[in-house]
Amino acid sequence: MKSESQTLDHGFGPLYSSDSRILILGSFPSVKSREAQFYYGHPQNRFWRILRARFDPEVEARLLAGEKIDPSETIEEKKALVLHHQLALWDTIERCTITGSSDSSIRDVTVTDLPWLLARTGIERILCNGTTSYRLFQKYTLEGMQKACEERGQHCPDVLSLPSTSPANAAWSLPKLYAAWKDALNPEKT
Repeated sequence: MKSESQTLDHGFGPLYSSDSRILILGSFPSVKSREAQFYYGHPQNRFWRILRARFDPEVEARLLAGEKIDPSETIEEKKALVLHHQLALWDTIERCTITGSSDSSIRDVTVTDLPWLLARTGIERILCNGTTSYRLFQKYTLEGMQKACEERGQHCPDVLSLPSTSPANAAWSLPKLYAAWKDALNPEKT
């Protein structure tokens, strides 16, 4: 059965605190994330495994040894992990027309208000989760962010494109993904 295009709102807001230093930016929530009403909701998405390994040496050792790593169990645990490590989560797109979870089908885009978030945090680095997130950020958000930062006399965050943690990115093994993400997730390097 083929999915039909739908025009959808994001459905849930950013996760951040005034202490957030690194923003992890996706494109638009997948079907599973929209069902869960939270970020990276697909059980095979490797995002939460990478985050656990980055901040827990025991989990990191298990990941690097090729052992199975479970994601954090509850949304509350995931929120605590993000906020405790001065991270924030959001997506580039607030509303769009999309078919299923297919980023390549996205059209009729309304972007999220990234300058609003930057004014409420100390974000110094933006990590785009995948090339689609980075491409959409460049196309729809970068110019407005730069203008808002300039108007406020605020330093614009550095923006990095990292390999997608999506299960669709099968070319990247979990250890290879972790190696690409590890240093970028270090708040002390901002």
